[in-house]
Amino acid sequence: MSAPTVTTGETLPPPLLETLKRAERLEYWNIFWTITIVIVMGLVLGQSQTMKTAWIEDTLGLVPPIAFLIAAKMERRGHKSHKFPFGFERVNGLGFFLAAVALAATGALLLWDSAMTLVKAEHATVGTVRLFGQDIWLGWLMIGAQFYAMIPPMIIGRKELPLAEELADKLLHTDALMNKANWMTGAAGIAGIVGLGLGWWWADSVAAAFISFDILHDGLKAIRSSTAELVDGTPRGLSSPAISEEAEALQAMLEERYPGASIRLRETGRLIRAEVHGCHAPEPYPGTADHWPGKVERSWRLAQISFVPVESNRSEPEGTR
Repeated sequence: MSAPTVTTGETLPPPLLETLKRAERLEYWNIFWTITIVIVMGLVLGQSQTMKTAWIEDTLGLVPPIAFLIAAKMERRGHKSHKFPFGFERVNGLGFFLAAVALAATGALLLWDSAMTLVKAEHATVGTVRLFGQDIWLGWLMIGAQFYAMIPPMIIGRKELPLAEELADKLLHTDALMNKANWMTGAAGIAGIVGLGLGWWWADSVAAAFISFDILHDGLKAIRSSTAELVDGTPRGLSSPAISEEAEALQAMLEERYPGASIRLRETGRLIRAEVHGCHAPEPYPGTADHWPGKVERSWRLAQISFVPVESNRSEPEGTR
C-alpha cells in the first residue's frame, strides 16, 4: 500500500507559492543588476587578468537565476503527462546540477589560465584613458567598477537566503551564497589592481587565481549536493553535501514508529519521499503530516510515504506496491 502523493508544484501550500513568486521577482531583479555589472566591468577590462576573471564570474552569475526561473515556471505550470508521469518536481535539481557543472568547469579553466600566467611571468599593464579631457589611470575605473559589482549582489543575496530556506531550494540558496560572498571577489580584484599599480606584476594573476579557486570550490560543492539528489541519495542540506537535519529527524521518527523496518529517504526537488520496507501501512492511515517530526508549517516537504511489506517468497523486499 502506498500513501498518495498530495503535494505537487500546483498544490504547494498557498503561502509557499507566494514565496516562490517573490523569489522569482527577486531573481528578475538579480538578472537586471547582474547585466549592468557585466556591462560596467566589460567597459574597463583592459589587460588585467583579475578583471577578466571577475568579469567571467559576474557573467556566470546569470546562470543560477535563469536556471531557477525556468525550473520554477516548469514546476508551477508543468502538468503530469504520459511522457512525464511524475511531473517536473526534479527540474529544480536538474537546474542546480547544470549550474554546478558550469561553475566548476569555468573555475577550473580560469584557475589553469591564472597559473599559466604566473608560470610564464606574463606582465599585465594598466594604461590610461582620456576622460572629460583628462588622462586618468584605468586602474581607478577598474576599482570603481569592482566596488559597484560588490553592492547589488550583497543586497540581493541577503534577501534570497530566507526565501531559499523557506522553499528548501538548493539552487536559490547557492545563488544567494554566491551573491552574498561576492565582496570577496571584489576585494581580491581591487587588491590585484592596486598591486599592478604598485608594480607587483604577480599580484594580478594571484588575485585572479584566488577568484578562480573560489568559483571552483563553489561548483564542486554544488555538484556533490546536486548529484546526491539525482541518484536518489538521502536528502542533503541546503549549503552542504551532508545529510539534512530534517532528513535525519524524519529517519529517526520513522525508525521509532516502525521498529525493524528499513527506512529509505530520497529527495525530488524540494520534496522528500519516504519508503518503509518490511512493514504494512497502519490502518487507518494517519497521513504524511502526522509523520513529520518538525514544525507543522514544514510538513509539506514530506510528499509521500510508501509501505513495502516483505513478500513471503522473497528474501529481500522489492518494489513499491
